[in-house]
Amino acid sequence: MLGGVCAGLARRFGWQTSTVRILAVASCLLPGPQFVAYIALWIIMPNDKY
Repeated sequence: MLGGVCAGLARRFGWQTSTVRILAVASCLLPGPQFVAYIALWIIMPNDKY
C-alpha cells in the first residue's frame, strides 16, 4: 500500500494482491534484505500513471 510494489507484482504475475502482500509481510519475518528489495523495486518499477 505504500508504493504499490505488491500490487504491481500481483498484476504482473496474475496473482491476488492480498496474497502478494501476505507473502511480503511473511518474508519480512525472515532474516535477509527484503526491506531493501522493496525500496529498490519501489524506485525501479514504472509508475502506473503512464
